[in-house]
Amino acid sequence: MNYLAHLHLGGPGREDRLGSLYGDFVKGSPDAWPAGIAAGIRLHRRIDVYTDEHPQVAQAKARLPATRRRVSGLLVDVFFDHCLARLWHDYAEQSLPSFVADCYRTLLDEPELPPRLARIAPVMARQDWLGSYRDFAVLERVVEGMARRLSRPELLAGAFAELEAAYDGLLDDFLRFYPQLQAFAAAERAAARLNG
Repeated sequence: MNYLAHLHLGGPGREDRLGSLYGDFVKGSPDAWPAGIAAGIRLHRRIDVYTDEHPQVAQAKARLPATRRRVSGLLVDVFFDHCLARLWHDYAEQSLPSFVADCYRTLLDEPELPPRLARIAPVMARQDWLGSYRDFAVLERVVEGMARRLSRPELLAGAFAELEAAYDGLLDDFLRFYPQLQAFAAAERAAARLNG
């Protein structure tokens, strides 16, 4: 899953949200961080493993051409964040604009972000990365940005058009998968509270 889903699944607290994002920006043991952030990083990693191993996600990846095998996970993650933003009202009580504003405030108020996250957090907030995913056309720019960061950008050439062609099937995959992922994340958070 991508940033919006991790923030949604990670829990409502400040440390929950920070840990939900840090999972993409820190390597190794999370124990150097405060306990709540470390728990969020661990949850982020468990969500990633659950997602990567889930048959519905495998089906979603298979909807893309075989030539996308190496990047299909990235593309499905981004597409699923689009689905979550588009259908937010089905999965959350707080409005999407309010939720993302809270997330940006948490990030921008945090003085000790991991270096790479510290560099992108102001851009993320200014360009409303999280809320803009509602608009499918935004994914074209997202895919182009991902391509620029790859050592082989050609792996993503034409990928947006393929997401567009597979839209209905990928949306169906999301609708089947996301409630299961929500249940998994809630159970993991509950287990962490009991063991914490």
